[in-house]
Amino acid sequence: MGLSAEKLRAGVDALAACEPAFARALDRAGYPEPRLRDRGYETLLRTIVGQQVSVAAAASIWRKLEAVGDLTDPATIAAASDDALRAAGLSRQKAGYAKSLADEVVSGALNLAALPADDEDAIAALTRVKGIGRWSAEIYLLFAEGRADIWPAGDLAVQIEVGRILGLDARPTEKATRLLAEPWRPHRGAAAIFAWHHYKIAVI
Repeated sequence: MGLSAEKLRAGVDALAACEPAFARALDRAGYPEPRLRDRGYETLLRTIVGQQVSVAAAASIWRKLEAVGDLTDPATIAAASDDALRAAGLSRQKAGYAKSLADEVVSGALNLAALPADDEDAIAALTRVKGIGRWSAEIYLLFAEGRADIWPAGDLAVQIEVGRILGLDARPTEKATRLLAEPWRPHRGAAAIFAWHHYKIAVI
């Protein structure tokens, strides 16, 4: 599961102690709620469904997909026809990604119960799957595995809110967002969750 409320609060407190701008933002927005997701295939499938669509659209697609069968079982998607996946609202590309993930899990090529302990190695293992980019891998590791120092610097909302929190004149680039967060180790996961909270956006 993701970062517990206690661990998230401790991480945000540590950020506020080392970065005055975070302390001011915490006074404005308060503490974020924990974002907990189950570890495993279903959550990773949700990240694929949610790529480049609104939260509402992703929820609608997911409800339609549930008519295909048990979405906790990768064999359901592996056996589903392309027409069934398209009828649920998945694009041709996303249907291919969903099948690729299901096939990797069914075959054992991807073992979500035994990802590498090193964060970068775990990201590499996940992004070997067609359709799983760095953002999806980072979101999964943060929300489902509770890895405390995951930093999705490529997320637009994180970039926008880091800029706002720090009082920057413009939204920082992904590279700049990554560099700005170096002093926040090992609490960058809490920083990301706080940024989404401050931005008032749901992710998955």
